[in-house]
Amino acid sequence: MLRRPRADQAWGFEDLVAARSGPLLSMARGLVRSEADAEDLVQEVLAKALVSWERVSAASDPAAYVNRMLVNQAMSFWRRASTRRERSTEPEELPEPVSGGVDDGAVQRGDRDALLTALRRLPPRHRAVLVLRYYEQLPDAEIADLLGMAQATVRSSAARGLAALRRDGVLTDGSVSRSEG
Repeated sequence: MLRRPRADQAWGFEDLVAARSGPLLSMARGLVRSEADAEDLVQEVLAKALVSWERVSAASDPAAYVNRMLVNQAMSFWRRASTRRERSTEPEELPEPVSGGVDDGAVQRGDRDALLTALRRLPPRHRAVLVLRYYEQLPDAEIADLLGMAQATVRSSAARGLAALRRDGVLTDGSVSRSEG
């Protein structure tokens, strides 16, 4: 397993790709509609990171910088998709949740497809907050930084997103657990 370089070592682009491609793809799967879109999103972000590698590598945390690039690229994707009004009808996979996220008993029968469908109906920011919070297990402060919003906005977006999922009957009370961020 490749590890992130020590604090006294510099990231090389190849190191970043090796260490972050999997996690970036997992995050992208939760943010966009299809596996192909997720793969395209990651490729676009890595291509942009390579072109601006001098700036990326100079960041205090290049991995966090690239995560932010991915979220920004996903937001652009959402804007383009809503403009085109394209809707995919084929079910796609959710990323595997990190333990302690949305638990398997949380979702009723038929479930992963129903959850994915319900997540796709959420406003993009609510969806991003829920994916980053429950699937990526990021603390609220990091989500706020990634999405460029206040921590209170992260908490309210999560609450509104969860309320919508409960209204849709996808989640039941007490079905979501998470240590506070």
